[in-house]
Amino acid sequence: MAEDLLSHYQHVIKELTFITGSKGAFDVIVNGDLIFSKKQLSRHAEPGEVLARFKELVGPNTPIYPQ
Repeated sequence: MAEDLLSHYQHVIKELTFITGSKGAFDVIVNGDLIFSKKQLSRHAEPGEVLARFKELVGPNTPIYPQ
C-alpha cells in the first residue's frame, strides 16, 4: 500500500502515516488527510482502495510520478 502511494505520487506526498492499534485498528493519513480508517469502516481495505481514495483526494489532473 505504501509502495503504491509512493511509487505513483511521491512528488505530492509530504507526509504519509500508517497508524496501527489494538484489535487491528488501521488508519492511513496522507498530508494530514485521513484517507482510510478500518475502525470507521469496520473492514480492511480492498486491494487498490487506498490508492484510489488518494487519487480522488489529489484530483484527476495530478500526474503520476514518472516511472
